[in-house]
Amino acid sequence: MWKTRRITHGGFVCASTLVAGLAVLTPRPAGAQADVTVSEQSFGCIRSGTKVRNTYIWNADPKLLAEAVHVLRDRVSNVEYPVGTILQLIPAEAMVKHPRFRFPDTNGWEFFALDLSPHGTKIKARGDSVVNFIGVTCLSCHRAAATFDFVCEKDHGCAPIPVDDKMIADRQSQDPRCPPAAEPGARSGI
Repeated sequence: MWKTRRITHGGFVCASTLVAGLAVLTPRPAGAQADVTVSEQSFGCIRSGTKVRNTYIWNADPKLLAEAVHVLRDRVSNVEYPVGTILQLIPAEAMVKHPRFRFPDTNGWEFFALDLSPHGTKIKARGDSVVNFIGVTCLSCHRAAATFDFVCEKDHGCAPIPVDDKMIADRQSQDPRCPPAAEPGARSGI
């Protein structure tokens, strides 16, 4: 009923070539993306990023920035942010997405505590066990948002932080790295 065929050496070569070709065309998972180098120069005026609700977001690659903005804006679950994405809620803290293997406990996120001045940024602490402005590790709160790639928002399962939207906006507006904001009703120089 069934005819069987012996695979010859030539058939093996064709099958191997097909498998190798498909492997090249298969997109790499987020964990396989090239890593980014993060330095103090990676962090500037918080208001220079793209704002989504209360969070500012960056990625040096415009296509990856658009992807990251979509994930944050549309609250997409079970999707990883692109490597190189930087998120900031307040000027003195940030999180940067690396390949998953770099920080396996945080799905690739590295947390930062920052010292700010009009002259720039100094990194106080970095890694996956950084303590945040309320005195607990960043991961202890962000772990609850694993479904959202460890990014906390009000509806992502994270414990509420002791600052409201107005307090967040005030902190963002007082970033010393940013140029002074124009006073309401003030005219710009000609």
